[in-house]
Amino acid sequence: MIKSSIYLPSVANNKSAKKRIQVAERNRLINKSYKSTVRTLTKKTLENCTKYKKDPSPVNENLIKTSLNKAFSLIDKAVKKNVLHKNNGANKKSKINNIVKTTLTTK
Repeated sequence: MIKSSIYLPSVANNKSAKKRIQVAERNRLINKSYKSTVRTLTKKTLENCTKYKKDPSPVNENLIKTSLNKAFSLIDKAVKKNVLHKNNGANKKSKINNIVKTTLTTK
């Protein structure tokens, strides 16, 4: 059982309603984790782009590609599990991809 850091008083009158409150809280924490990880991977990909701009080496290019793949994979999983709407996921992927594309093509 996952404990929440936020105390929510149980206003439910029956067992099933109390259980729904617990399930909703558990799902909220899982969704929060997905969204946070998507933001983190996006930032790492953008940081790798700035590294590549300073030092365009094959090692930095590989760092960009691996972080991009991880970010895309997690965004797709979040969309699949209905944590993100499919259009929201597509917008996030498009934003990251455009930045990476301009970074890799500009020399």
